[in-house]
Amino acid sequence: MKIFFVILPAIIMSTIMSSKSVYRVTPQGDHDPDPLFSFGIIADVQYCDCDPAGTRYFRSSLPKLEEAMRFFRKESPGFIINLGDLIEKDFDSYNAVMNILDSSGFKIYHVAGNHDYSVESKYKKHIPPLEAGKEGYYTFRIDRYRFIILNGNEISTYSSGNNRVIKQAAELIDKLKAGGEINALDWNGAISAKQIKWLTNQLNRASSNDELVFIACHFPVWPVNEHNLLNYKDIIDLLGKYNNIIAWFNGHNHMGNYGNFNMIHFITLKGMVETPAINSYSVVDVYKNKIWIRGSGREKSQILAY
Repeated sequence: MKIFFVILPAIIMSTIMSSKSVYRVTPQGDHDPDPLFSFGIIADVQYCDCDPAGTRYFRSSLPKLEEAMRFFRKESPGFIINLGDLIEKDFDSYNAVMNILDSSGFKIYHVAGNHDYSVESKYKKHIPPLEAGKEGYYTFRIDRYRFIILNGNEISTYSSGNNRVIKQAAELIDKLKAGGEINALDWNGAISAKQIKWLTNQLNRASSNDELVFIACHFPVWPVNEHNLLNYKDIIDLLGKYNNIIAWFNGHNHMGNYGNFNMIHFITLKGMVETPAINSYSVVDVYKNKIWIRGSGREKSQILAY
């Protein structure tokens, strides 16, 4: 059975945040063992050699990404998940960010974001986030934990030159607008019926194998927000049928967010591109009954039970 939040008294929370040596203290005073494993996570680097626009400082993302990698090397997580939007635009922008990631020494699991497709049409099938498979969705396991990586750009007006897909996305957006849905925006995408079937098979397999599940997608699906997948309601209905999903991680909404549905944690990570100097990245420590998201910079730290 899942439990909701671990709520810590203020004095204990202060101690946890101020000293790494005591961060395993629980409200009962017991000591947890070391994490089962840890992983780093970043969102919305959104680099380009461009002047700032609003609160987005595109050039500043390179030193921020280098800072995050230095921190990760110090902490030694097992791998890193990039939640998408490595670039703002232009295929050449990938050179600088991929040089940093490729030289980090870490296994990087990429999630495709909408800005990752802001390249010339001839490059759309060759963007780095699709290297794990041209469809952009895949899975991997760490012991009894299954990670499911989704591609929320499949049905969109921007990810393909396929007129059928563009028409399908436009019709879906028009339908959502007619229904007053706030996410009916052309910078959002949807997951295809084929991918939903694949996701269902992965969740069924995880249930059969007594596995716990983490899901990563560029787009949120909960709570209701203008950044949500175009067909987020279909995904929420599907996820609600399972009791072995720990968390859904996403970016896209640079301000961050949190929600809980069916005792699943829906965590929106803040965008690295925001602000001229303050960074945003996290290490996620996975324990047998909770995750500890250790945020840096703008990203807050939180302990979430499951």
